[in-house]
Amino acid sequence: MTGTLYESPPITHAGQRHRLRRVVPAAARTLIAAGAVAVVALWWADTPAVVGPADWLTDAGRITGLLAGYACAVLLVLMARIPLLDHNVGSDRLARWHAMGGRYTVCLALAHTLLIIVGYSLAAHTDIVHQSTTLVFDYPEMLKATGGFLLLLGTGILSARAARRRLSYETWHYLHFATYLAIFLAFGHVLANGADFVGNPAAQAAWYTLYVGVALLVAWFRFLAPVRRALRHRLRVVALHPESPGVVSVYMTGHHLDELAGEPGQFLRWRFLTRGLWWAANPYSLSAPADPRHLRITVKSAGAHSAALARLPLGTRVWAEGPYGAFSAARRTAPKVLLLAGGVGITPLRTLFETLPGQVTLVYRARRPQDLALRAELDAIALARRAKVHYIVDQPAEYSSPLTAQALSTLVPDLAAHDVYLCGPPPMTDAAIRALRAAGVPRRRIHHESFAF
Repeated sequence: MTGTLYESPPITHAGQRHRLRRVVPAAARTLIAAGAVAVVALWWADTPAVVGPADWLTDAGRITGLLAGYACAVLLVLMARIPLLDHNVGSDRLARWHAMGGRYTVCLALAHTLLIIVGYSLAAHTDIVHQSTTLVFDYPEMLKATGGFLLLLGTGILSARAARRRLSYETWHYLHFATYLAIFLAFGHVLANGADFVGNPAAQAAWYTLYVGVALLVAWFRFLAPVRRALRHRLRVVALHPESPGVVSVYMTGHHLDELAGEPGQFLRWRFLTRGLWWAANPYSLSAPADPRHLRITVKSAGAHSAALARLPLGTRVWAEGPYGAFSAARRTAPKVLLLAGGVGITPLRTLFETLPGQVTLVYRARRPQDLALRAELDAIALARRAKVHYIVDQPAEYSSPLTAQALSTLVPDLAAHDVYLCGPPPMTDAAIRALRAAGVPRRRIHHESFAF
């Protein structure tokens, strides 16, 4: 389906969205930093003096504990799928912030635990083993907190790159729900034992406000809003269509789909309510602009979940969460656009190819000619809008072309004056970014959003 070419929104709306995409990331970082300063200020206001090694260690443990508790709340907000953040910062950028923050949080929690144990041991003139036992079994809420700390530490270890490579996306995703339990178990010990909270109602109220606010955001955007959308849109699978070897399009119908689709280039998280798939919500981009009656995704078999989509029973009910991501026309800053796709990365770029106004060029790379999914549609769109499409395959060799600055500049004259939307497998996108930067394309004009976990 090609449809009619999309008309760009009014300039004022596009300008507002572009300004939001500049302001929101900076505002989010500033707010996170301000919260960390406020947490340290709480310790400062409650600490008249620090005397001796035991005090220094204990107070360092207090600071790292406060920061770890605050960081847990920040991590939950970053992954709460709040539209203001997701649409203006980008899902992959939020995921990188979350991953970096997660490493800091685990380190802070570990430092807090060790510093408190050693500091208390020095103050009480006891050995570390005895002091650890006393803290865990004699202090209120500490047994639960210990369980929460071990869960957090285990999640951090499983999130390390070497361990993550061995896990499927679905397993890794659901293991992260352990962090909710870890934070719940650790919450009580802060108020029960924290020197900055005991006897300080204002600090307790602020801490409760922070965590209750975060819990409400997570509950609404991660759980209640998806259920509400599922009941409103009532999606179901109506057709499957093979596009190329290992690639299938899934067609769905439902109600009020124009509300669900968002902007071309964004993605949704799809949960297919059938045996073996209902428990996983995986991210897939729309591969055609939505209309009020139909949605379509195009998926490559790259694991158990994606492979199973080719065998979906017709009539399967679907829950769609989103739209998410900032990979849309609002990122555009130049009148000329290059869309650079690799493999099934063509899916979000196919919608942008049809809908972006102005001069647009598409470069689509694949391993073999038969792997060029949606080629007939791309040719029809190119003809309708008088745009250029370049197909590049590795085999046969006479049609191949290296992914270098010189090769791209030959295909796309005046490349440095283009905005570039890039989507494909990680090795291809890494090479493309290096080639584009070498060709003089400013980093701010290279738009890329990754689903890699």
